[in-house]
Amino acid sequence: MFNPTVARLTYRGLLGRRRAGILFALPALLIVIALAIRMLAGADDATASGILGGFALGTMVPLIGVIAGTGAIGPEIDDGSVVYLLAKPVRRSTIVFTKLLVAIGVTVVFSAVPVLVAGFVLNGNSQQIAVAYALAAAVASIAYSALFLFLGTITRHAVVFGLVYALVWEALFGNLVPGARTLSVQQWALAVGQRFGAEGAITSEVQLPLAVFLLVAVTGLATWYAGRRLKALTLAGEE
Repeated sequence: MFNPTVARLTYRGLLGRRRAGILFALPALLIVIALAIRMLAGADDATASGILGGFALGTMVPLIGVIAGTGAIGPEIDDGSVVYLLAKPVRRSTIVFTKLLVAIGVTVVFSAVPVLVAGFVLNGNSQQIAVAYALAAAVASIAYSALFLFLGTITRHAVVFGLVYALVWEALFGNLVPGARTLSVQQWALAVGQRFGAEGAITSEVQLPLAVFLLVAVTGLATWYAGRRLKALTLAGEE
C-alpha cells in the first residue's frame, strides 16, 4: 500500500518553491503572533485558547490541508503528467494511499508541530492546552488531507473549492451557525482535544464518540472514492 517512488515524487512536488513558501509562512506567522502576545500580555490560558482555536485550528490548519491535500495529486492531473504515473505497474489504491500519507505528514509537520510550539510559548502548556490543541491539529490534518486529496481527483478547481470550504464553511459557518458545527472537521478535532485538555479548557459542539466516527468515516470514504476516481481516470485515458 506504500510506494517509495510515488512518495518521493509527491514530496518533491509539495515542497516546491511556491508551495514551500506558503507552508512555511503560515506556521511562522503563528509563532510570531504567539511571541508578540506573550511579550505584550504575558501568559494567559484564555488568550492561548483563542489563538490556537481561532487562528491556528480554525484557519491555518485547513489552509495547510488545502495546499498539501490538493497539491499531492491535483497538479499532476491538471498538466496530464498523471498519465505517466498511471502507466506504471502500481495499483491505483497504492498511489492514492501513498500520496495521502505524504499529504498527512506534510500537514502534521506544518500545522500540529507549530501549534504545539505556539502553545508552549503562549502559556507554557498550562491546562494541557498546547498538547490538546496540537493533537486536535494532528487529527484534523488527517481528515483535511483526505478530503482535499479527494477534491483534487474530481475537479480542476480543487484549490478554489478547498479555500471556500476552509474559509467560508470552517472559519465562518462552522463558528457562527450552530447546526453547521456538527459537520465541521474543526469541531470534530476539538472534541478529541477536549479529551486531553484540562476540564473546561477546550470545548466542542460534538460529542467525542460521534466526532471519532465522523473523522474516520470522512477520511475513509474520501480515500476510497479518490481511488475510484483515479481508476476511472485511467480508463478514460486508455479509451
